[in-house]
Amino acid sequence: MLDVIIVISFILAAAGIGFYGIDMLPNSIMQQVNNLEGLRSVTAGFGAIIGLALGLLAQTTYRRVEAQIRQMPVEVLLTRCVGLILGLLVANLMLAPLFLLPIPAEFGFIKPLIAVLGSIVFAYNGVSLADTHGRALLRLINPNSLEPMLVAEGTLKPVTTKVLDTSCIIDGRIEQLLDTGFVEGQILVPQFVLQELQLVADASNDQKRVRGRRGLEILNRLMSAYPERIAIHPADYEDIHTVDAKLVRFVQEINGTLITNDYNLSKVASVQKVPVLNINDLAQAVRPNYLPGDSIDLKIIKEGKEPEQGVGYLEDGTMVVVEEGGSHIGGEMRVVVTSSLQTSAGRMIFARPQASVVAG
Repeated sequence: MLDVIIVISFILAAAGIGFYGIDMLPNSIMQQVNNLEGLRSVTAGFGAIIGLALGLLAQTTYRRVEAQIRQMPVEVLLTRCVGLILGLLVANLMLAPLFLLPIPAEFGFIKPLIAVLGSIVFAYNGVSLADTHGRALLRLINPNSLEPMLVAEGTLKPVTTKVLDTSCIIDGRIEQLLDTGFVEGQILVPQFVLQELQLVADASNDQKRVRGRRGLEILNRLMSAYPERIAIHPADYEDIHTVDAKLVRFVQEINGTLITNDYNLSKVASVQKVPVLNINDLAQAVRPNYLPGDSIDLKIIKEGKEPEQGVGYLEDGTMVVVEEGGSHIGGEMRVVVTSSLQTSAGRMIFARPQASVVAG
C-alpha cells in the first residue's frame, strides 16, 4: 500500500509542477502562447510521466533502504538517529544567521538552496560521526558490556528470532535442542500455527489427533520451561490461505529464521531467501560416521577394561573397543562395527574382528 502511495504522490506532484510551472515563464513568452490551457495539459501530462518514472525509482530505493534498516542492529540505528538529529540541530543553528542577511529579491532562491545543502551536509556528517564514535557513546551508557560496542561496529551480529512450524513442534526434538542450549534467541510460535495444532488435535483421524495432542503438550512444556524466550505471536494474514505461505511471509517480515523438519517447506523458504534450520539436516550432520556393519582398519593400542578387549582410536580421536582384540595389541586388524554409544563426553564405538563376525 505504501509503495502505491509513493508512486501516486510523485505523479501528482510532477503533474502539478508541469501544470502550474507555466506561470513562472516570463510575460513576453506567455503573451505569445495562443492556447495556454492546451499547453498546461501537455506539460501536466509530461510531468505525470516523469513523476511515474521518479515514483518507481523512489519505490525501489525505499524498499532497499527498508531492507537495510530491518537488517541493521538496533544499537547502530539508535546511534545514527542521534547523529542525524544533532547534525540537523547544528545546521539549523549555523545557518540561522544567513536568513538575516539582506539579499536582493532576484537572488532570493539562494537562502533556501544554502539551507537545504547545509542541512544535508551537516546531517551526513552527524551520521558519519555516529558510526565512528557510536562505540564510545555505548561505552558511556554501559561501560561494563563489550557486546553493544561489537554490535555497533558490526563485528558481532545480533541473534535472529526463531520461528517454529507445526511439524517441528509435533516432532519434539526441538525440546532437546533447547535443553542443550544449541538454539539461541527469542522463539516465536505464530497464532496460525497454534490454530493448526488445535485443528490436528481435534481431527477425526486417530493418528492425527494423537500427533496434535502431542504437539500441544510439547508446546506447553516448552512455554513452562522457557517462559521468557517462547511466545505466541498474534500475526495472521487473511489474504494468504496456507499455513506454510503464512510462515514464510511472517519470517520475512521479522527477518527471522524458520525452524522446521518439513522438507518441502524448507525448500520453498530457501528459494525465497528465508533462513531455515532443518532439524532433519542437523540429525543427519551429527549422526555417527560408522554404523553397525561398517568395516574399519584399526590399530589396537592397548588393552580394554574387560578381558580380551582391545582399544584403538580413529583419526578424530573416537575410541573403538574391540572384543577379542586384546591379543592384537600393537598390530592392525580389520574390525566390524557392532554398535555405537553417544554421550555428552563423546562417542564410543564397539566392534569385533571381521573374521570372528564372519565365522559367527
